[in-house]
Amino acid sequence: MNGFLIALKSELFIALRTFSNKLILVAPALLISLQNITLWLAERGRETRDSLLGDSGFDELVSDNAYGYFVDSMSTGLAMLGLLLVAQAAYSFSYERDTGMIRHLLIRRVSRPALMVAKLVHLNLLGLASFTMLLVVGYFLCGLLWEFGPIVEDGFELISESEILLEIHTGLMLAAVPFPAAIAFGLLISVFSQSATQAVTSALGITIAIDIFKGMLGDYANFLYARFQPSLIDESYLKDVSRIVRGYSDVLVDENLLEMNQWTPIPALLLFFIVTLIIVRQKRI
Repeated sequence: MNGFLIALKSELFIALRTFSNKLILVAPALLISLQNITLWLAERGRETRDSLLGDSGFDELVSDNAYGYFVDSMSTGLAMLGLLLVAQAAYSFSYERDTGMIRHLLIRRVSRPALMVAKLVHLNLLGLASFTMLLVVGYFLCGLLWEFGPIVEDGFELISESEILLEIHTGLMLAAVPFPAAIAFGLLISVFSQSATQAVTSALGITIAIDIFKGMLGDYANFLYARFQPSLIDESYLKDVSRIVRGYSDVLVDENLLEMNQWTPIPALLLFFIVTLIIVRQKRI
């Protein structure tokens, strides 16, 4: 336990003083800020054009409710956060091994397993901090640019605000579940790789490849943690939530799929991290 605390303190000390950790913390929030401001400006321009042309076809139901934009913001931000965390997990151990920094911790009686556990904890805390900032920035910015409220059409409430919030909560929780497995995958690649550059490129390359080809796996993709994570080719439940909170009634929710979303990432996390602990014991440092 003492070795773990020393390693964790070291990770946190480094995190407060390195650009990469600060980038992970703020980059997703900055990205969604740019995305929402761009969309708001485009909508205002379209509204002005339609007003001048006398066209009343602008869909206020879809465009004016801030919840839809908030969910889209979270999907975009979480997709970016997932890639950043995988890259940082792959970079962290491999870079410190290349530069000899790890030897200083090992000299202070920090065991290799304790070091990897500390890295896993630190990266999850970093991801949680970035997720929180993303959530706060996305909510307040969307509320500033648009208006939160129930979905109402022709005076009839299609979806109440409490139902919308429940769906968003469920979607965000399910979207966050795969992140620890993604971080563990990055750490696994870091102990396998021969250099930091190789670790980062391999981790990102494999992650993007899985994202591209998961659609070809059919139902077998449901056994991949990446299937449920917001990504460039998004098939997560958060994508369905985006349609639900906009009032679309053609969204089919598969309860079995949601249950797999909750449990599939856990075995992946354990498998990746156990293999990491086995390999790091044998790795020459």
